[in-house]
Amino acid sequence: MKKLVILSLLSVALLSSCGNGAKNEAMKAQNDSLMVELSSRNAELDEIMGAFNEVQEGFRQINEAENRVDLQSGSIRENSANKIKDDIRFISEKLQANREQIAKLEEQLKNSKYNSAQLKKAIANLTKELEAKQQQIETLQAELASKNIRIAELDDAVAGLSQNVSDLTAENEAKSATVASQDKALNTAWFVFGTKSELKDQKILKNGDVLKNDDFNKDYFTQIDIRTDKEIKLYSKRAELLTTHPAGSYELVKDAKGQLTLKITNPSQFWSVSRYLVIQVK
Repeated sequence: MKKLVILSLLSVALLSSCGNGAKNEAMKAQNDSLMVELSSRNAELDEIMGAFNEVQEGFRQINEAENRVDLQSGSIRENSANKIKDDIRFISEKLQANREQIAKLEEQLKNSKYNSAQLKKAIANLTKELEAKQQQIETLQAELASKNIRIAELDDAVAGLSQNVSDLTAENEAKSATVASQDKALNTAWFVFGTKSELKDQKILKNGDVLKNDDFNKDYFTQIDIRTDKEIKLYSKRAELLTTHPAGSYELVKDAKGQLTLKITNPSQFWSVSRYLVIQVK
């Protein structure tokens, strides 16, 4: 009997040991997966912070070089002028390197698993500092020019910036011109008035039909802007609209001498059927 009890206890202990082993294996696998994920995130963060530190170091070196540039002295000897050129050339190169590094940082953060508001704010601050340094470069270039010191790289940097501004201005002007042209086309209409014989002579009226052929004299028409031109003096006491325009969108009004003026009361409706207006007067 004792042997049977001992064997039963051993079996329970063995089964418990096997269960714990399976749990331990599952926990180990989960832990390994977490460690791999953590290692990947740490590597990504290290790369971002490494680039960030490079930009900060670049700005530190720029500040040092700026402190070495002294344009306030009464006279600048040749060796001093050369040293100033070297320092400012160095500043220009570092600015370009920082510009590229900041662009790389922005791309890394955009594709990163981290959605850190602080990192985004830090990169935005770096961009502002870069813009401020660019303005300082322009000021230095003006000061150097006043002292007859020319640096080709610096001139190129400023010229490139000016070209970008010029290109942007030209692009905006071209877009504005295109929009204005399209706007004008959308709001353009043409009108003509004349006697029956005059309209026939210009092939506007043919066999009792108006504008049925393409060979009518387009130069006989007057171009107008439908937004602003809402009255047309007809210099006649009798008139008839030959083209189709919705009733209620216009009226024929007589002046003191009995001569008619076409008043367009609803331009969008009046011109909705046709942008050509033909009026026969008598």
